[in-house]
Amino acid sequence: MTLLEISHDYETSAALLQKRLKELRQMMKTETDPEKLWHIRRRIVALTPLLTEMNELAELTAHYYDRGYWRNEKYTV
Repeated sequence: MTLLEISHDYETSAALLQKRLKELRQMMKTETDPEKLWHIRRRIVALTPLLTEMNELAELTAHYYDRGYWRNEKYTV
């Protein structure tokens, strides 16, 4: 598997996470039970960093071998 193929997998995963976060935000608008609202918010808080990381890794793997591409220091050893 190439880095470009891995990049597409990260993009697909990011799209699924983004869709789920959108669903959770819609649920928050209609939910009236405070306990359920708390659980929805906790899930959003847990998924948001995953979405950020998926997007960053998708970009990194897509452009890893591009000349002049600045790599995110977060993923550099």
